[in-house]
Amino acid sequence: MATTVSLGERELVDRYVAEVNNHPLLTRAQERELTEAYAETQDQKIADRLVVANLRFVVKIAHEYKGYNLGLLDLIQEGNVGLMMAVKKFDPAKGYRLISYAVWWIRAYMQAYIMRSWSLVKIGTTAAQRKLFFKLRSERQEADRMAEPGEKAETSTIANTLGVAEKEVTSMELRLAARDYSLDAQVGNGDESRRTYLEQLPAMSASPEDTVGEAEERHQFRLKLRQAALELDERERYILDMRLASDEPQTLRQIGERFRISRERARQIQENIVGKMRAALLESDLVAAA
Repeated sequence: MATTVSLGERELVDRYVAEVNNHPLLTRAQERELTEAYAETQDQKIADRLVVANLRFVVKIAHEYKGYNLGLLDLIQEGNVGLMMAVKKFDPAKGYRLISYAVWWIRAYMQAYIMRSWSLVKIGTTAAQRKLFFKLRSERQEADRMAEPGEKAETSTIANTLGVAEKEVTSMELRLAARDYSLDAQVGNGDESRRTYLEQLPAMSASPEDTVGEAEERHQFRLKLRQAALELDERERYILDMRLASDEPQTLRQIGERFRISRERARQIQENIVGKMRAALLESDLVAAA
C-alpha cells in the first residue's frame, strides 16, 4: 500500500530536504570533537549542530516506512525527536559514529508513531507483535515468491522464519488487513450513496413504537398482578407486598415471627403465592387469546 502524498506535502518535503542539505556532513574528526565537547558541557548549541548535520539520514529512514500510509513529514518529525534523544545519550568513548547509534533511536520513534497511528485498538504490545508488525509484509512477500507458482507460503514457514507462534502470524495478518475508518465516511463511491457508516449503525435505544409497547406490557402485567392479588388472603397479601414485591424484602424469619409460624412454613406459603400468581397470569393470557 503506497503512501498518498499530496502535491502540497510533496512541495513541503522537497523544500525541507533542500534546507537540510544546506548543512554539510561532519567529518569523523569534527563529529568526535563536537560529541566530546557536548558530553562535557551539555551545550545546547553543540547538540543543535550535531542534529542538523544528520537530519538527512532521518529523511532517508522515513522513506522506508512510506508503505504505512502516513504523512512523510510526520514520520520525519518523529525521527527528528529520536535523533535529538540519540545526541543526548551518545557516548563518544565507544568509538563509533553518531548516526550508527542514532539510527536505532530514529527507527524506534518512527515505529512507535506508526503503531499509535495505525489503529485505535492498541497494537504491538509485545516484542513478537512489534516484530510482526514491521516485518510480516516483507517476509510474506519473500515466502510467497519462494513458494510453488500459484501457491502461497505456509503460515508456519513465516512463523519459523520470524521466530514467533503461528497463531500470532495469523492474528497480525488479520489486524493489518482491517484498518480503522471514520464513522462519518460515506458508504460507497457513487453520487447515489450519501449515507455514512454512522447512519447504518443499529440504534442503541428502542424505537418510540417499541418504547410505547413495552410500557403498555408493563402496565398490563401490573394490572394482572393486582387482580390476582385480590384472590389472596391477608397473610398471603402481606408476604407478597413485604417480601416478593418489596425493594427491601423482609426475611422468612421476620415473617414467621409476625404470624407466629416457622420459617419453613413461611417459605411454603411463599411458594404457594408464587404458584397462584403464575396460574392467574397464565389464565388471563389464555382468556385474552381466546
